[in-house]
Amino acid sequence: MSNQSKPVYLKLRDMIAAAIIDGQYREGEMLPSVRALAAEQGANPLTVAKAYQQFQNDGLVEVQRGVGMYVAKGASATLREREREAFLKEEWPEIRTRMDRLGIAPSELLADA
Repeated sequence: MSNQSKPVYLKLRDMIAAAIIDGQYREGEMLPSVRALAAEQGANPLTVAKAYQQFQNDGLVEVQRGVGMYVAKGASATLREREREAFLKEEWPEIRTRMDRLGIAPSELLADA
């Protein structure tokens, strides 16, 4: 599914997941409130709440009622592994097909690194 056709809550989920993987939100740290993230992203608070709910359902955040949501222990490693699997199963085959179609060898990509 291209990023263009993804629902907003999934785009937000991907953005938050990337921030956790990158260490912007570390394990044990509090995530921005629903209202704060909604204002920052120009999104509806209900949409942000839906993205957060998915993290909660997956056990990647812990909720302290009246305080906030915190990144759960192991969330970064879990997310990295899930994102890696999704890339290899969903994105890479499309990229590889396009590379083959355009005559791009993997060594060409690595030569620029």
